[in-house]
Amino acid sequence: MSDRQHHILIVDDDAQIRRMLRRCFEDEGYRVSEAMGQAGVDAALATGVDLITLDLNLDGTDGLSIARAIRQNWDLPIIMITGKGDMIDRIVGLEIGADDYIAKPFHLREVLARVRSVLRRTQPRPAPLATASASAPAKAARVSFDGFVLDLDRRDLRGPDGEIRLTSGEFDLLALFARHPHRVLSRDQIMDLLKGHDWSPNDRSIDNQVARLRKLIEPDARAPRLLKTVRGAGYSFTPQSLQS
Repeated sequence: MSDRQHHILIVDDDAQIRRMLRRCFEDEGYRVSEAMGQAGVDAALATGVDLITLDLNLDGTDGLSIARAIRQNWDLPIIMITGKGDMIDRIVGLEIGADDYIAKPFHLREVLARVRSVLRRTQPRPAPLATASASAPAKAARVSFDGFVLDLDRRDLRGPDGEIRLTSGEFDLLALFARHPHRVLSRDQIMDLLKGHDWSPNDRSIDNQVARLRKLIEPDARAPRLLKTVRGAGYSFTPQSLQS
């Protein structure tokens, strides 16, 4: 997945659902459009869309018909979100080509996780990070930054007040950031690069590890200077000084 802002189209005739999903997606940095029927869908698609959430039970319109029309002309991921619990509708939706299916009522975190998963499967793979700047300390045994020393061989971190105990996952993530300073890493890139380590990273585990690292190395975890969030893109390690 690229680091650009992805565009999500919400197709639902319930204004409250649209408003709730829009707020959820925009808070995560996505660009959002809304539609209630085929005309609105066509107008939004003309502007470029990366993923569609589609209610099957639209007032006066069959969501399955909209899905069929989209599939005839566009190769876009579709997540069907509906109040219908009928298994037949689900089977037909998947046969049409829906990439996922969520029944109302739903949890916003689940919808967001499904959106990220579908985008990850359907977007182009990120460019290898081996092309990063040659100044990145890719093979350094030690990395010093802003009063901290990260020993990659001994797997420990020392700060101004002494040793800082890190879990295996916290160390692996900090070492990854230290090898690619001042570069925005998306969650997908981080997960790809951490495969095979002692932990199994996912969207939430990465966010949680970053939050814990901030508490350990930031003067103020609520206003991070070292591990910054780049909205809609990922995280960036931005030390003022860095030596390897």
